[in-house]
Amino acid sequence: MSVFLALGAVAGCSQEYYDERGKADAPVLGDRGEDSPAEVFNFPDGFGNLATKCVGPGKRGYTTTKGSVSIDEDVVIIPANAVLVDDPTCRKH
Repeated sequence: MSVFLALGAVAGCSQEYYDERGKADAPVLGDRGEDSPAEVFNFPDGFGNLATKCVGPGKRGYTTTKGSVSIDEDVVIIPANAVLVDDPTCRKH
């Protein structure tokens, strides 16, 4: 439960920060962080893509991109999701 609360706190902070790419990524202390590539799975248009990678010793993160759906003449944005799970294959870098 605390993982989801922490993710919610981080996600809430990221809404007001935009970098030069126009992304609302949360700022990283000292502009340094672990930036190894994620494994990305593309889904058809209208569905969020999925990315996964080890995010710490014994932890794997999964995240989706935001999606959208057209309802009548409106476009509804489906928010991105993020989940952390135990993964013994994720070792310390």
